[in-house]
Amino acid sequence: MDQDEILLDTEDRMEKAATMLHTQLQGIRTGRPTPGLVDSIRVDVYGSQTPLKQIASVTVQEGKTLVIRPFDPGTISSIVKAIQTSEVGLTPNSDGRFVRINVPPLSTDRRRQLVARVKELAEEARVAIRNVRRDGNKHADNLEKDKLCTEDEHARLKEQVQELTKTFEARANDLATAKEKEVMED
Repeated sequence: MDQDEILLDTEDRMEKAATMLHTQLQGIRTGRPTPGLVDSIRVDVYGSQTPLKQIASVTVQEGKTLVIRPFDPGTISSIVKAIQTSEVGLTPNSDGRFVRINVPPLSTDRRRQLVARVKELAEEARVAIRNVRRDGNKHADNLEKDKLCTEDEHARLKEQVQELTKTFEARANDLATAKEKEVMED
């Protein structure tokens, strides 16, 4: 691996960690319903676990209700079962064509629990980013050890890896702060 490959690999892996955090945060409930609450739920249809967003469209109706319209009406019972067994804590109602989920307002205690979960997810993302930094620095050390770069190039490469780390940790912090604010809003 040369210096550019190390930087590209490091940046790519840090980007994936930040994207994963963003995806996880979308699934955390806020004061208002969003399709992201149920997007990650996996439904057992056609013999495999399929993400809900691939087998149905999810919309928000009247500000407090999620409406799930399956592309195949035969999957409604599977969708209802998947929502009931998921960790989102919502109760689906089916009329045979649609699945409706009334999203009640959050209590203050529940909001605090969700904020704590957001902080946990953000910390996991920061740890993942730091692990990628460690790997990038290890590759840089191996380059210098194998005499494939000078000491100055080695130091510069490690600085660039650290800059990437700072950038992606800041992004993780920004995502978490925005989600915490969103959760605490009424």
